[in-house]
Amino acid sequence: MSPEIFVDILRDALLLVIVLVSAVIVPSLIIGLIVAVFQAATSINEQTLSFLPRLIVTLLALIIGGHWGVQKLMDYTIRLINSIPSVVG
Repeated sequence: MSPEIFVDILRDALLLVIVLVSAVIVPSLIIGLIVAVFQAATSINEQTLSFLPRLIVTLLALIIGGHWGVQKLMDYTIRLINSIPSVVG
């Protein structure tokens, strides 16, 4: 039971978290940037104009990519559970 095994497990978990979060956040950031450029070009200062499209895109990203994200999380969990005998023994 070496420390490298636990470092690998933690690294894989953090990478999975980064991938899952970025799959939801990146589309929202892109839409936010587009709306901000539009607001700057037209001098519109309406808060709901920037909030509503980001909310809709975030919800769509969760709806479309939710199955993929849950599948990635399940694969990691199954791989983690299957590696218990090699870590303990």
